[in-house]
Amino acid sequence: MWRKSSYSANLNNCVEVGRGVGIRDTKAPATHLAVAPGSWSAFLLFVKAGKFAPSGQTP
Repeated sequence: MWRKSSYSANLNNCVEVGRGVGIRDTKAPATHLAVAPGSWSAFLLFVKAGKFAPSGQTP
């Protein structure tokens, strides 16, 4: 099952996450990037901790 961010509203220009599957672009749903559960968890921890700045900005 794929899940789209609530920040995406009803737009089709977004990224979806599939539990145990990976991530994919809604414009190309037939393909996806596999991501290991541990790697995804680590990524989420970094995002929640503010380790990634928006594009073009420094933390």
